Amino acid sequence: MRSVEAMLNNAKIIVFVATTDAAKSRAFYEWVLGLAPTSEDEFSIVLDANGVELRIQKVQTLAPQPHTQLGWSVISLEEVVRALRAKGVVFESYPFMQQSALGIWTAPSGAKVAWFKDPDGNLLSLTQPTTHR
Repeated sequence: MRSVEAMLNNAKIIVFVATTDAAKSRAFYEWVLGLAPTSEDEFSIVLDANGVELRIQKVQTLAPQPHTQLGWSVISLEEVVRALRAKGVVFESYPFMQQSALGIWTAPSGAKVAWFKDPDGNLLSLTQPTTHR
């Protein structure tokens, strides 16, 4: 019998976020972020995020958390930030961090990170690692 670790290591991961306004959330993830919808029912909206299943759970109430809920690793952070800004996305600015005019922070490792929120206030991030995989 295989170990649980072996079984889960080879299983596809599913990512979850929540929304109280399914139409607004679907429009944001589909039209602003460019993710392809695969299905929707009374419980969730399912989108394809580069082969990863993103399930946006439909909930009655939501208390957004102050930490990142979902993020992407990108090749050119500045290019993606500019493209999303052109679509109306507002990037977060934190007074305790030194960020560029675009809202990009450079970590001690050299990785670059920018944060923004979805319509429900879920904190999302974009990261340009020092070496992209």
